[in-house]
Amino acid sequence: MGTPEFAVPALETLITHHFNVVAVVTAPDKPQGRGQKIVYSPVKECALKHNVPVLQPTNLKSPEFLGELKSYNANLQVVVAFRMLPEAVWSMPELGTFNLHASLLPQYRGAAPINWAIINGEKETGVTTFFLKHEIDTGSIIFQEKEPITPDDNVGTLYHRLMDKGAALVLKTVQHIQEGNYPTLPQDEFGAQKHAPKIFKETCMINWDQPSEHLRNFVRGLSPYPAACTSLEGKTFKIFKISVVENKEERNALELQIGQFLTDNKNYLYFKTADGFVSIEELQPEGKKRMSIQDFFRGNKL
Repeated sequence: MGTPEFAVPALETLITHHFNVVAVVTAPDKPQGRGQKIVYSPVKECALKHNVPVLQPTNLKSPEFLGELKSYNANLQVVVAFRMLPEAVWSMPELGTFNLHASLLPQYRGAAPINWAIINGEKETGVTTFFLKHEIDTGSIIFQEKEPITPDDNVGTLYHRLMDKGAALVLKTVQHIQEGNYPTLPQDEFGAQKHAPKIFKETCMINWDQPSEHLRNFVRGLSPYPAACTSLEGKTFKIFKISVVENKEERNALELQIGQFLTDNKNYLYFKTADGFVSIEELQPEGKKRMSIQDFFRGNKL
């Protein structure tokens, strides 16, 4: 059960290791873009390639869907980046239902664990498999694998490493469940202080009244998607990459207020922060493509 690209390697891995994937459950097809062309989810594309039956329920509690799901007689269900499941679904197989989560649970429960780990300046994260129960992301842990977060990682780079690491962990988990040899460790509620709530448009607005390094983490924790944003001369700009400016002693710099900028309109754009300056490296103006700050200044002046 899964929908986005993140879930595809796990499905591919199970199929190529000759596990009998009897069906895939994924999101309904959606019209996208200007032409409203119907687009399949990445998981559906993968399932069709391997001739695996695809179920796309709009209501996970409907008797029709539950009846169809039961007819496949699966003894284990694997969930990677899917919706919250009702008990009638996750309790159906004899061996239960396990989920892959992109954090070291109990830390970063929620919808955006990769983003928040980087935003909060973590040096390490990982992937966890756990059995589902009523409260989201709280079931007993089966296995975990750690993954370092480098100073230059953004969501895009870390996402792909965790996607591959997660696929390997799903395979390991299924193999151990098949053998009847696997741990189940209850989550420590005292260790669950850091959360990973869904990210909304307003979450992405940059507050310049923060330390420079915090802002750098914030930007890379939202890059390349959904991207941090700021308002500049009445327009909204997506910001994809910034760096901390060391020992910046510009004329007039001390007179700048937090959130004001300094530029030569050629090579640099510095924003005043709570403790210094950051340099904008890559941005995207409204209605334009992503570009370096130098490319931006070739056609624009501030």
